[in-house]
Parts: sequence; C-alpha cells; structure tokens
Amino acid sequence: MNPSPAARSPVLSWTTVVPVLAAIVLTLAWGRTLPTSFVAVIALLLAGAVLAAVHHAEVVAHRVGEPFGSLVLAVAVTVIEVALIVTLMISGAGAVETLARDTVFAAVILTCNGIVGLSILVGSWGKSVVSFQAEGSRAAFATVATLTTLGLVVPTFTTSRPGPVFTPAQLAFAAVTALALYGLFVALQTGRHRDYFLPVTAEGALVEADQHATPPSAGAAFRSLALLFIALVDVVGDAKLVSPTIERAVVAVGLPLSVVGVLIAMLILLPETFAALRAARRGRTQISLNLAFGSAMASIGLTIPTIAVASIWLTVPLHLGLDPMHIVLFALTCVVTVLTIIPGRANLLQAGVHLAILAAYVFLAIVP
Repeated sequence: MNPSPAARSPVLSWTTVVPVLAAIVLTLAWGRTLPTSFVAVIALLLAGAVLAAVHHAEVVAHRVGEPFGSLVLAVAVTVIEVALIVTLMISGAGAVETLARDTVFAAVILTCNGIVGLSILVGSWGKSVVSFQAEGSRAAFATVATLTTLGLVVPTFTTSRPGPVFTPAQLAFAAVTALALYGLFVALQTGRHRDYFLPVTAEGALVEADQHATPPSAGAAFRSLALLFIALVDVVGDAKLVSPTIERAVVAVGLPLSVVGVLIAMLILLPETFAALRAARRGRTQISLNLAFGSAMASIGLTIPTIAVASIWLTVPLHLGLDPMHIVLFALTCVVTVLTIIPGRANLLQAGVHLAILAAYVFLAIVP
C-alpha cells in the first residue's frame, strides 16, 4: 500500500517551511523598493510556493474527494487574486480602468487554452487519446462562455454610455448574474451532478478515488488547507512584488505594457497549471478540465461582483469591454473548446490547436 501525500510529509518538511518563509519575506518586502538580487530570492520562493500549493491542494483533494478538491484550489487562488485586483484598483496602481478586464480575460485564455491544451498534450503523449466526461465539461464551459460574454463582451456593444463601460444598473445586473450562475454551477457540481465531474477510465468507468493510498486524517487535511492558503497568498503577493522588475524589463526591450499583465496572470495561475498537469499525467484529464474551467469561472464569477461593489469607491470608469481582436480570439476559443469537449475524447491535434490559440494571444500581446 502506498502512503498518502500527507503521510509522506513531516511537520518540518519543505512543503511547510517554504510557504511560511515566503510569507515572512513577503511581509518584510511589501511596499518597498527591492534590489534585483532580492527579487531573485523572491522569485525562487515563488516557485517553491507554487509547488507547495500543488502538494497541499492534492492532500486536501485526497481527503474531500473530487470535484471538491479541484474546487478548493480554483476558488482559493481566485479569492486572493480578486483581493489583489481590488486593492490595486482602489490604490490607483497601474491602468485602473482596464485592470480587472485584462486580468480576467487573461485567466480565461490561459485556462481554456493553456491548461486545457497542456493537459491534453501530457495525457495523450504516451497513448492515442485521453477520456473525460463530456456532460460535466460542457456544462462548465457553457458557464464560462456565458459569464465571459455577459461580463466582458456585452459592455463593448452597450450604448447607454460611450466606450466599453457599463452603467451602474448594467454592472449590477452583470454582477448578480455572475454570482448566481457561479453559485448554481458549484451547487450542481458538488451535489446533484457530482458524477459528471469525476475522472473516468478509457472505457468510461468512474474513478472515485485512489485505491492504493490511504486518505489523510482530518487534522492533516486542515493543516494542508491552511498551508495551501498561505502558499497561494505567497504566489499572488510575490507575483505583485516581481511585477515592477518584469515591467522594467518589458519596457527595456520595447514591448507593450500589456505583456506585463499576461506574465503576471501566468505566474498567478501556476498552482492550477501544475496541479492540472500532474492529474493529466496520472490519466485523470477530467480533474485537469475541472481545474481549468473552474479557475476561469471563479475568476469571472467572483471578480465582476467584487468590482461592482468596489466601484462605489472608485472615481474612474471601469472599462470591461474587450477590444475586437480579443473578441475574435474568445470566439475562436469557444468554437474550438466546444469541438474538443463534445466527444469526451481528445488527442494531440486538439492539444496543438488550443496551444496555437494561446500562442496567438501571447504573440498579439507582444505585437498588437
């Protein structure tokens, strides 16, 4: 019998020490101008926090089972990300008008193309196809597409105010709709239709749990949950600390500042990416898709309502509407993703198509 992830982790293991150390460094460095050498240390701690977050997410997932485990990681990192977005918006840092839009859209493209494409690539590398549940994946992506359209596409075409801006009433409607749809999806995912989001074998049989590992105790799971939260705070906070260095490097080589937002979004999504790839490598592509679509859904479903409340204190208009180029990329993402998930099976070609769209998004951020 193989030991569970929790059983292999002593109290003073690196998965405990690194998140705590990164949190201490984050507290000491926050709000300060950092030398390059110190930024390098923070970058190393960021990488360690990402790996620790994945480990603790797997411990929690092993205790509570799927799809709760994927939901914990997706919601936890999104809550911290949203808090960072709102803090930056209220403080007036960066391009406040487009900060929420750019961050949320980057999350949608990176998850629906990056995480999905890489997961299919890793899962199908040694075999012809990967299998997953089309019912759950269709429901998840339908929610993502609806939330993205209502929150980020519709503002481009409204006429009550000039520009891609919602009126207060329109923003309130979008916020309530986003929160209601996200809450409904989570209720169905963890309740009536939980079976739709469990991994399956190539023959379509459900895989409830790892039969060769003993679930961790409740105490170990709670410790991992606390350390997961600390590690995710480290990831998002350290990403904020290294962003000025990234921004200076981007400006030095003559790239658009929009590249900075893409790079920061990539850093913040590293825990979900690593967790999805590890699940795909073990033949659990459904968990990878749960993480991808769940992260995109949580990003929109929690960000739009939060900035609707924060807009009471903000004195600048919020530009939520996407530009035409990004609308085209989102439409292409919708078509390709639907064609990928409808059969419940995917191969290297689908992986390549998703990664090509991701590459186009990154390239066009560099060369708009």
